Amino acid sequence: MNKDKLVIFDTTMRDGEQSPGASMTLEEKVRIGKALERMKVDVIEAGFAIASHGDFLAVKAVAEAVKESRICSLARARAEDIDRAAEALKNANAARIHTFIATSPIHMKYKLRLEPDAVVENAVRAIKHARNWVEDVEFSCEDAGRSELDFLCRIIEAAIDAGARTINIPDTVGYAIPQQFGELIHNIINRVPNADKAIFSVHCHNDLGLAVSNSLAAVLNGARQVECTINGLGERAGNAALEEVVMAIRTRSDLFPVETGIYTPEIVPTSRLVSGITGFPVQPNKAIVGANAFAHESGIHQDGVLKHRETYEIMRAEDVGWNANRMVLGKHSGRAAFKARLEQLGIDAGTDNAFNTLFMRFKELADKKHDIFDEDLHALVSDSQNEVAETYKLNSLEVTSKTGTKPEAKLTLVVNGQEKQVTAIGSGPVDATFRAIEAVANSGTTLELYSVNAITSGTDSQGEVTVRLNQAGRIINGHGADTDIVIASAKAYLDALNLMVANVARAHPQEEDNI
Repeated sequence: MNKDKLVIFDTTMRDGEQSPGASMTLEEKVRIGKALERMKVDVIEAGFAIASHGDFLAVKAVAEAVKESRICSLARARAEDIDRAAEALKNANAARIHTFIATSPIHMKYKLRLEPDAVVENAVRAIKHARNWVEDVEFSCEDAGRSELDFLCRIIEAAIDAGARTINIPDTVGYAIPQQFGELIHNIINRVPNADKAIFSVHCHNDLGLAVSNSLAAVLNGARQVECTINGLGERAGNAALEEVVMAIRTRSDLFPVETGIYTPEIVPTSRLVSGITGFPVQPNKAIVGANAFAHESGIHQDGVLKHRETYEIMRAEDVGWNANRMVLGKHSGRAAFKARLEQLGIDAGTDNAFNTLFMRFKELADKKHDIFDEDLHALVSDSQNEVAETYKLNSLEVTSKTGTKPEAKLTLVVNGQEKQVTAIGSGPVDATFRAIEAVANSGTTLELYSVNAITSGTDSQGEVTVRLNQAGRIINGHGADTDIVIASAKAYLDALNLMVANVARAHPQEEDNI
């Protein structure tokens, strides 16, 4: 039986980045974009070009770096948004403008303050304007899950007539239930007269833990694009997880009349890349990409798997990238092997000087831990690609911690070229270190998040630390990695301070409208 193609639309770099604290730098977005390209994702939503100059540059950079996937930018139903998106996408090999407007009664009345007729007019005007720039225009009915069916059918018919070739039905607030959402998609496709001229898409949020279920129910009822994110990253409780949607369709091919073009062995490496960049660890029991996803502790399960894998495993671990063959680097690895592995991971080391600096840092890390894995390289590159000037630089750190006494941190910082030495005590070694840094910086910030994630297994693993500071309502995120968790913590705190001084906030990129 010939199956329909299911378009996989990844919005990790747009909706995923809206998770508080999950912002990404331009270089990090390019690396994620290249990873998604290796996975053969059909459409990559690289950002919301008008949200900020940084978002504009990131969309532009991804559009220029990625050639095998279609690159998309979000835009409200406003000419200035659409023009900004078009400008960011002008060098893309294949481009899409994704415009949207709210369609639920509550959004139209209280947020837009527009009558339904005006909403339809704005949508049509925006789509026609976008078609002046690109052939591929997607239109979304924000809060479709709480919109009236008659109005949805009316605006969708008008949108298709105006030139939209993908119609997205988002469950913006995660309110839908699978059977009801599937029926909604079925009814829309059957009631809209020109439905055959567009691909219907869904974008489900996970507030009730049903994002993947709702997405799959929609596919069974005619949706042919699913919008999702790596690791289910996203606003509030997140989005439908790409890896779960893809593997559910692949594993239950007996039920789904569709297939994806996703190269699944790249799923786990991409999951780890996104986790490392955002500082959001993947829970061990997370489906597909969690550390325990293919682990068996029960004796009965172990015995069954040893006798015949399919007794307790419905997928092969290697099919999604677990235990895939990969080069493990160490302190004896040379420049050629190091450079080759970076290229295989889609990492551009930059100039010769930048590569030499990165190679030296690799050697320093190799002296601390025996084996260097891909996750270590991603962390190393993230740590070295911070373009912000180092107002604060760690020179030395000595921490004393023993039973019965309060930990003490002795710190030497270089601040604008001058050495500053300070000693502080705290409730723990990290607390003492942060207090010592603040004794010098006096930043006036509040620590809102301290997160530690082991990059690889083993006691010599690098620890990756994410620190979130709040300065008068402005959120700044810092990242640091080291085999010594206290040093990684200091690096993360100083990274956040340096970003703060440089007036760079990797904060929520979109403050007004969300899909």
